[in-house]
Amino acid sequence: MTGPLAAFTLACFAVFWATDRDWYDYWPEGLLALAGIGLVYVGVFHVVIRRSAYGIVLVEVPFVLVLYYLPPAMVISVVAIATLITQVIRSAVITPTKLWFNVAKASAGITLASLVVAALPHYDGRDPRTWLILAGALLVYTATDVFSFAGVMTVVQGLRAGQDVLRGGVPGMIIASINVVIGLIFLVAFEATHWSAVLLALLVGALILILRSFAEFFRQHRTLAEVYELTKAVREASDGAGLPDVLLGRVQALMRSEYATLWLAPQDRHPEVLLTARVENKGLLDISPTPASVRERAVAGGGALAVGPSFVETQDLRKPLRDSKIKDVLIVPLRSGQTTIGTLEVVNRLGDARSFRPADIQVLETIATHAAAAVENGRLVDRLLYDAYHDRLTAMPNRRRVTDALAESVKVRAEDEVVAVLLFDVDGQRDVNESMGHAAGDKLLAEVAGRLRSIAGPGALVGRIGGDEFVVTLRAESTDATVQLATEMREQLRGPMTVGTLTLDVDTAVGVAVYPDHGGDPEMLLQRAELAGNAAKVLPYGVQLFHPALESRAVRRLGIAADLRTALDNGALDVYFQPKVTLTDRHLVGVECLARWQHPAQGEVAPEDFVAVAEHTGQLSRLTEVVLTEGLRRCREWADQDRPLSIAVNLSVRTLLDSRFPDQVATLLEQYGVAAAQVTFEISEPGMLNDIERVLPTLYRLRDLGVKLSVDDFGTGASSLSYLRQWPVQEVKIDDSFVQGMATDTGDLAIVRAVISLAREFGLTVVAEGVESELTLDLLEEMGCEIGQGYLFSRPLPYERLEAWFSAQTEPATTDAGEVRRLRAVI
Repeated sequence: MTGPLAAFTLACFAVFWATDRDWYDYWPEGLLALAGIGLVYVGVFHVVIRRSAYGIVLVEVPFVLVLYYLPPAMVISVVAIATLITQVIRSAVITPTKLWFNVAKASAGITLASLVVAALPHYDGRDPRTWLILAGALLVYTATDVFSFAGVMTVVQGLRAGQDVLRGGVPGMIIASINVVIGLIFLVAFEATHWSAVLLALLVGALILILRSFAEFFRQHRTLAEVYELTKAVREASDGAGLPDVLLGRVQALMRSEYATLWLAPQDRHPEVLLTARVENKGLLDISPTPASVRERAVAGGGALAVGPSFVETQDLRKPLRDSKIKDVLIVPLRSGQTTIGTLEVVNRLGDARSFRPADIQVLETIATHAAAAVENGRLVDRLLYDAYHDRLTAMPNRRRVTDALAESVKVRAEDEVVAVLLFDVDGQRDVNESMGHAAGDKLLAEVAGRLRSIAGPGALVGRIGGDEFVVTLRAESTDATVQLATEMREQLRGPMTVGTLTLDVDTAVGVAVYPDHGGDPEMLLQRAELAGNAAKVLPYGVQLFHPALESRAVRRLGIAADLRTALDNGALDVYFQPKVTLTDRHLVGVECLARWQHPAQGEVAPEDFVAVAEHTGQLSRLTEVVLTEGLRRCREWADQDRPLSIAVNLSVRTLLDSRFPDQVATLLEQYGVAAAQVTFEISEPGMLNDIERVLPTLYRLRDLGVKLSVDDFGTGASSLSYLRQWPVQEVKIDDSFVQGMATDTGDLAIVRAVISLAREFGLTVVAEGVESELTLDLLEEMGCEIGQGYLFSRPLPYERLEAWFSAQTEPATTDAGEVRRLRAVI
């Protein structure tokens, strides 16, 4: 761009010289014109467009005079020299490319204007035709200036930048037209009398002062408005993380700088921040053009540091700036009390002829004060949020944080995975507090927290939700995988821990709850994991998966736990008996022994409630013993009366996990003289599925004793009949929910038929519970079901009423196996 403009100017200059060889005789007038043009350049107005500044100057006023009074060659020389001198004097950093472009642009523009004047007739200065010629020539000059600048911006920064220049040139053309009018008035006055120069000089001086005053006033007004908007935006930026995005771009625009940088020193959990807004970039850069030595001096001094042509006291720092190709810089420390927490920096005032001034320091200090307050407020809020969501002792997420994270995990769970909650309850922490003090107890908890972090894995969230309770939330493939993982983590967590001078072997109980099986609400999942954790404390292996019985236990635990122990000790629990009848010949073959409890205050307590309480409080073995003992005692009495009846007793999975239970059964069988074959233990299928591998040893020991094993509530679990090949059972008991609906629901009927058919293929006895109608009885008999029990035969009865039922509803019958009781009729 510079080359063609310069070549055009030199060619025209040579033509003008050849045409008028005495042009240099006008050198006194040329010097006067040079001084005048140099003066008007002082009143330049800059329009900042990206990295460059477009100057709008009142130069059209002297140009009217020089075009009319001086020969073209002198005009070109004066304008070129004036532009060169002004650029050299006013530029803080001289860039040769920009310098020569500006000289060539101004020279080419005035050359075109001179061509217009030379090409048209020369009239008297008071002739309107002269006015039109001069006005047209100077509008050509202004258009050349605008289009040349737009061309450079398009080449360097793209088409959009060039379009911005053209849009900014429209006001320039208007101002140029006004300046031309003023220049023509000066010309008319000069033509009238040369003494008018004195008055015009006074008028020009007054106008310059007025314009500069107004310009300064409007600049201050605009600065105040922009500072207000900036501080308002900073105040609305509530978090420190978003402050650079809000602050830096606005600071860069307000200060008319090429760069605006925010540097924050590292502090506690907050890392170092170094972000820069640059006029050419939309986003923020993680670099800073400011030399480190200059920033360090500002931080050490504790006050604003300004380096540039307008600041004599820091001239020693201009060399590092020049080495970094920086014109000027303002650095204002951000302070919190007496501590410097960072700096706010602006680098390179836009426009080669402009630099930062002392007034700019006050503006930047005002912004820095608000920025420092915003940083401190953001960090204070962050600290408060951190304290609100983290445990102070272990720095782990607390219950609130875990709940929020769990809610997010539930929302984004994949279909083939579960969200698991593992609650670890530290055993013995209270003993450490009582024996060694709370400081030792805190050290123990910190050690447990560290171990949990290391074994949980990167995808898990580990938190502390209570005094000695830790929780791990993670994603797993299935519920079984979660239980397995909980068992492995518990084993890894165990081991010696040094507390003071002692080495302790700390154990934990783990409660497991999973989404979606155990609820969708985070609080519910945590609550159910806690319920499972409490239940796990009494288990030898220390891991418990949540099940609904735990919740019912929790609801009624406080009301009946102590009373249940008293009832067991005082024999206040009753054992009821429900007959079991063969369906083909109506022979009474046995009874199921069921515990019942009439609470003195609450009335009849549902079996599932007090059984759950017994599981939680460790009284289940005692409850099972009471029922089994009563059943064996009655079995012995019936055998002595020539009424041989077998008994069936329900067992909990927890009972089967007790390795001592088979020995206890053997002792009771021997004590009452009852054959093992007369006893059937019914184990609920849903409860057994999750612990099948652990209960199998006990099942095999019971089978070896000779007792029968029955799968109770079959069909309600998640298993298939193929599991029966692994379990040492002799009987399948179809759940009453299917039996009661089979007469009216084809789906239930199909299930019952399938269970009976397949169970017989395995050689298992099939028992149907819930027989309540003759139609159901006939259907079961037709399918080949062997034994039934239900309200059609009898409800569960206490011993005395059962004896009356024997007399009223049964009669002796002789079979190959001996005498049995046979129902007279089914009523």
